[in-house]
Amino acid sequence: MYSSLAIAIHDAESRGLRLSAVALEAESRDNGRSVADIRQVLGRALAVMREAVSRGAAGDLRSASGLVGGDAAKLREGPAGPLSGTPFREVLMRALAVQEVNAAMGVIVAAPTAGGAGVLPAVLTGLADARGIGDDGLIDALATAGLIGAIVAERASLSGAEGGCQAETGAAAGMAAGAAVEMLGGTPSQCGHAVALAQQGTLGLVCDPLGGLVELPCVFRNATGSAIALAAIEMALAGIEFAIPADEVIDTMGQIGREMDVRYRETAGGGLAATPTGRRLARERLYQLKKG
Repeated sequence: MYSSLAIAIHDAESRGLRLSAVALEAESRDNGRSVADIRQVLGRALAVMREAVSRGAAGDLRSASGLVGGDAAKLREGPAGPLSGTPFREVLMRALAVQEVNAAMGVIVAAPTAGGAGVLPAVLTGLADARGIGDDGLIDALATAGLIGAIVAERASLSGAEGGCQAETGAAAGMAAGAAVEMLGGTPSQCGHAVALAQQGTLGLVCDPLGGLVELPCVFRNATGSAIALAAIEMALAGIEFAIPADEVIDTMGQIGREMDVRYRETAGGGLAATPTGRRLARERLYQLKKG
C-alpha cells in the first residue's frame, strides 16, 4: 500500500485512474487477492454500516452506563431546525446512530476505529442516498477511504491512546472527505485537498472519554467530525486548494500526538473527563456498572 498520498495521487492522475482504482490494485498486489474478492469484502462492510445506521436511528438503544442513546432519533424525528430536510442533518443523524450502536455493544465497522466509526458511514451513505449513488460507487469510496486510512496509520497514528481524538475522529473525517469527493466526481487532487482540509480542522483534538468509556464525548465528536468532513468536501469540490499538502498535514497530526500531554490521550485524566460534572458522571455510571 502507498505510504504517501501525493504518490498515490500522482500514480492515479498519470494513468487517468481514480484513487479507488489504484487503491484496489495496491491491495490486490500486496495481499495476493483479486480485486473482485476485495470489493466483496468492502460490500460486506457496507452492509454492516447500513445496518448500524438503521439500528441506531430506531432510538431504542442505550449504553450500559445509560449516558448514551436516543439522540440520533431526535435528529430524525425532532422539531425542524435550520438544517431540517438537508443531507447535512441526515449525515449528523447517521453519525450519532452508528456511535449509539457502538456504545450499546452492537456491531459496527471500526473505520478507522470504534471511537471514530460513525463518520465514514454517515458521510458516505448519507451523501450517496441524497445523490442516488449505488453500491458500486460506495464500494469504490470505501476503497479510497481505506487508502487514506492506511497512509494516516503509516505516517502518524489511528489510536486515541497515541495521538488523541485527532487520530480517530480526525482521521475518519479525512477519510470520509477524500472518499466522498471521489464519489461525487472529484479528481484525485481534489480528494487530496479534501483530506488536508478536513484533518487541518481537527489538529490537536484531545481524547477525553468520561470514565474511560467510549461514550461521552466520543459519540458527539463523530457528528462534529462529520460536519468538518462535509465542509472539506464542499470546499474541495468548489476548487479550493489547501496550501499544505495532505501528507504534511498528516505528519503534523502525528507530531502533535506524540507531544500531547498524556492526560489528553484516552486516559480520562484531562479535558471534559476531568470537569466536575465529568468526574461525577463517571463515578455514578461506573458504580452502576459494577453494581449491575
